[in-house]
Amino acid sequence: MNSCQKYFSACLLALLTQAAYAQSAPDLGDAAEFSVLGGTAVTCTTGVVTGDVGISPGTAFTNTGCTITGATPPATNAAAAQARTDFLDAYAALQASGTCTQVVGTLAGQNLQPGVYCTDATAKTGTLTLTGPADGVWIFRVQGALTGTNFSVAMAGGAQPCNVFWAPTAAATMTTSSFKGSILAGNAIDGSITLTGGTLAGQILANVAVTMTDASVIGCDALSDSASPSCKGKKHRGKSKVHRACNQGVGNGPEGCDPGNSNQGNPFRSNDEQGGTPGNPGRKGGNNK
Repeated sequence: MNSCQKYFSACLLALLTQAAYAQSAPDLGDAAEFSVLGGTAVTCTTGVVTGDVGISPGTAFTNTGCTITGATPPATNAAAAQARTDFLDAYAALQASGTCTQVVGTLAGQNLQPGVYCTDATAKTGTLTLTGPADGVWIFRVQGALTGTNFSVAMAGGAQPCNVFWAPTAAATMTTSSFKGSILAGNAIDGSITLTGGTLAGQILANVAVTMTDASVIGCDALSDSASPSCKGKKHRGKSKVHRACNQGVGNGPEGCDPGNSNQGNPFRSNDEQGGTPGNPGRKGGNNK
């Protein structure tokens, strides 16, 4: 009798756990660069967005007392067009992401390991806990609208918000909630996202409109600064990051993209910028201090 026959239950649990951890994140492509992406309009009122905001194919961007740390339309228009295509591809992939690990109705009080979960449009409240590891991926396929009031998503065991994906087949509405994960509302008719109060750590990507009021969104680029190594690097969140070409060395141009960043953010500490002389790395005021 082999070990799996003798310890069938333990082996089955191990296999299911391995299968859950093996779930891969969708490739967001250029959409990974946006904290907020709308299709027809984006409206932000007295809120905070950490990261870039984009709209495509619409152009209706309204900012009323909103603090946004990244770029906004029209500066992001060109990037948003490709991001929209990539977002809709990712949404389709999420909807076809295989057999559900579990069908869950009430999320409050649940402690879920990585996997693909199917749930209905029942209003969410209470606290859902997602337990790591750091490279674990959670996919929630919501049949209908994703709605929550005073709904919290807690992360444990090193779990990362940007490895959590919510894909409703209708609109998403979160009210005074502490939400974790990226919402992809890809429905062509009612794929809108509305946030009222509360916070969201991740991304909001909508096929139609985005409306934020007194809400805070912390995008994945900001979250990745403190994420585990699995969330960083060239393939961070499924996208090959594009960096500007740099010339290393004295006299080869500004070092704003220099991996060494010899001025550490202060141009007066550089031996390359502000009129530095090629071949003279020790000029006064340089990094020889």
